Amino acid sequence: MKKVLGKIHLIIGLASGLVVFIVAITGCLWAFKDEIKSFSQEELRFDPSDKSFISISAAEEIAHNVFPGKLIHGILYDDITKPVEVIFYQPEPLFYSSIFLHPTEGNVLKTEDHLNGFFAFVLDGHIHLWLPEKIGTQIVKWSTVLFFILVLSGIYLWWPRNKKNLRQRFKLDWKKTTKWKRKNFDLHSILGFYISVFALVFILTGLIMAFPIVNEAAYRVMGGDKKATFLIPNASKYNGAQEEKPIDQLLVKLQKEYPNANDYEIHLPYTDSSSIYVEVSNQDGVFYNSDFVYFDQNTLEEVPSDTYYGKYDEASVSDKIIRMNYDTHVGAIAGLPGKIIAFLASLVVASLPVTGSLLWYGRKFKKKKKRNKVQTKHVVEF
Repeated sequence: MKKVLGKIHLIIGLASGLVVFIVAITGCLWAFKDEIKSFSQEELRFDPSDKSFISISAAEEIAHNVFPGKLIHGILYDDITKPVEVIFYQPEPLFYSSIFLHPTEGNVLKTEDHLNGFFAFVLDGHIHLWLPEKIGTQIVKWSTVLFFILVLSGIYLWWPRNKKNLRQRFKLDWKKTTKWKRKNFDLHSILGFYISVFALVFILTGLIMAFPIVNEAAYRVMGGDKKATFLIPNASKYNGAQEEKPIDQLLVKLQKEYPNANDYEIHLPYTDSSSIYVEVSNQDGVFYNSDFVYFDQNTLEEVPSDTYYGKYDEASVSDKIIRMNYDTHVGAIAGLPGKIIAFLASLVVASLPVTGSLLWYGRKFKKKKKRNKVQTKHVVEF
């Protein structure tokens, strides 16, 4: 059994090793994206003001003057001392940028292209391997499946037949005379075993994001009974009869109903019958405990959702766990210590294809060299 699994482990490792290395290294860097950006970029701040925020429709008009014809994904309102961010996103043709406006005056402060820069490069590598999206995404998805098999087979291969040797598999027992090949073997097997739990967490949370069928299966196993997807519900069709757009009254409504919110990301309705979708963030740095609320375009009455994306206080245990998936994947679920763990674990995961390849190379070419020496000796003797 171990010989068969060893062969499978080797083949899968060689097939998916480069992908695992790239995904793990880029995952390391992505874990501290927010911290690095806040340290490297100057944050725009303003004195507290008694004035009101610029209206949603005013922010929309100003932003469209900068990027005419582009689709606004959402408008982010923080507190009055921070800029209002208008986020543009459309898949075809791909466009992803933000415009930052003065919170009360509305003048344009700066723009940011989310498709360029260091972290855009990192994310593209993590998800697409810097290949065309349709090709790179599929390679990453199915390599993750292979890595899942790789980790499970690695745990089985690590487990010693003799229980007396079990203690040796838990520590790096190196001496001055220990050769680098033995050290490389220990780094691959022992560190691989210790990191396997974290690797499985990365894999399972990644598969949930990559495959809708895995997302739904995981949710159902946990007892979830809602739609396992994100859908913006429809509401009454916008009639446009009001002089003031109802959506301009929404921010005041949100501030009254969610006074302790971290920020409000308001998504303009995509059609005249879809509801206004708002993501109310309750904690900086994580997404799982946000409140997802939907409002009728005409009346601003709340529209119920039949998915697990609703108000956090009304979510079931299964809803909360599945909504934690992204924050768990990047380590943010445990704050800064969680991100440090995710960084170190990803770094070790990235080392496994390297140490594994060295093991394979050493065994394969060492045998060839031995055979060549024996053949040469026989020829000389003859």
